[in-house]
Amino acid sequence: MFHRSTLRGVAAAVAVLGLAACADHGGSRPGNPSGTAAERAVDRAAGTNTSGAYPAQSDGTRANPPGTAAERTLDRAAGTDTSGAYPRQRDCTASNPPGTAVSRALGTTSPNDCR
Repeated sequence: MFHRSTLRGVAAAVAVLGLAACADHGGSRPGNPSGTAAERAVDRAAGTNTSGAYPAQSDGTRANPPGTAAERTLDRAAGTDTSGAYPRQRDCTASNPPGTAVSRALGTTSPNDCR
C-alpha cells in the first residue's frame, strides 16, 4: 500500500507536469507555429488570428476586411456599417440618410441628426 506522503508526492508531480504541459513554451519556432494547436484550429475554422499563426487573417488586411464574417453579413443584409467594412453604408452619407428606413417612414428621424 502507498503511504500518504507517497500519494501526495505523486499528486504534486502530476500537477506540476500538467502545468508544464499547458505552459507557453515560447513563440513560434521552425516546425512549431505560434499558439496552441487548439488556437490554430479555431483560427482555421473561424478565419481569425487569435494564435498569431495566421497574420493574413487579421482584421483590416486585404484578405480579411474589418469585423467578423457575421458582422459583415449583418451589414450587407441591414445596410449598416457595424463591422467597419462598409463605410458607404454609414448614416449621413449621400447613399444612406440618417436613421433607418423604418424610422424615416414613421417620421421619427430628424434630418438634422447629421449636422
